[in-house]
Amino acid sequence: MTTIRDRRTAGALRRALTCGILLALAGTALAACAADSADPATGAPSAEAPSPTPTPTPLTPAEQLLADNAATPGVCAVSFTLDGATLDPQLQIQDRLYDHLPIPRADGRAFAGWYPDAGAAAAASADPATGAGNPATRVNGSNLVACTAHQVTLYGAWTTPDAVTAAKARIPILMYHQFTDKPEGESGWLRGNYSYIEDYRASMQYIKDQAFYLPTWDELSAFIDGALYLPDHSVIITDDDADPTWLTMASPINEQLQVMATSFDITGDGAVPQNRFILPRSHTNNMHTAGANGKGQMVNLTPEEIAADMTASAEALRGIGVTAGATEIMAYPYGHYDDRSKQGLTMAGFEMARTIEQGYVSVGSDKLALPCVRINFGMGVAALKDLIG
Repeated sequence: MTTIRDRRTAGALRRALTCGILLALAGTALAACAADSADPATGAPSAEAPSPTPTPTPLTPAEQLLADNAATPGVCAVSFTLDGATLDPQLQIQDRLYDHLPIPRADGRAFAGWYPDAGAAAAASADPATGAGNPATRVNGSNLVACTAHQVTLYGAWTTPDAVTAAKARIPILMYHQFTDKPEGESGWLRGNYSYIEDYRASMQYIKDQAFYLPTWDELSAFIDGALYLPDHSVIITDDDADPTWLTMASPINEQLQVMATSFDITGDGAVPQNRFILPRSHTNNMHTAGANGKGQMVNLTPEEIAADMTASAEALRGIGVTAGATEIMAYPYGHYDDRSKQGLTMAGFEMARTIEQGYVSVGSDKLALPCVRINFGMGVAALKDLIG
């Protein structure tokens, strides 16, 4: 019969055996560690084991963007903060106009713009009429990029589609042509086309002093869709033909005053790179001539021929650095257009076109038949006030 004492003795033996095995295993492990750390030449223990290599901290998306474009002069990574949206950082260039900032879209919402801080964005969401309509705080493509240590963050705001329509904004697109330094104006049948340069200077100063919002073309497109809030206190400035008087007399005023404008360039004559406050866009490549019926080629050529010309014009603009904007807007020569014109533009990938018909752009406007506000000789600040407020 096995006694309690026998069982206790057996248990003690088993525990001793187990402990012995564990000690043996521990000894083997220690020996292996010693062998690993020994000098391979002598077998003697090494003085010190190598330290593990620390894992590098991953770059943020903005830091990665900067690293990938380190050779680009003036590079700036723009990050975006917006409720309910995740946006990748965007590459911009210091001291140039912001190039096509994102315009987010969401069902049941309308975008109310980008702002330099969260407080301004919150104010824009709370009251679009005062916040989103304030160009002193709202940041868009009419502003120069200003970064600290190659980075900047913009804060977005939402409003509602009802707020966009309730504002009843009517956006004027000013249309200029040539310029003169003669107070009495030029002579001849094109006299009305020539604006007195000092009237132009005073008008640009008025637009700046009155803090008009200067929408970009992609903003205008989103506004027409009802997806972006634009204040009624907005204006777009354009010039047709890239005439020498525009290049030498007028556009330098826009640079001096830092007022953005668009130049509709006949690219077949040689696309002209202009100053940083001028957006070069298409006035066709070689269709600024009259057909057999005396009207512009936009109503004479086939849609395929129109598309080919406009594709060439877009390529010419890309050749002078216009990228995303190359096909967003054009101006019809002489204002002539019809359904074939629209078809040809669509085939070439153009989204919008400006006519010479007098009027204002509003939500729901025909993007391929945008009206304008023509400025003729003798129309100074007083006339401009009557037209744009």
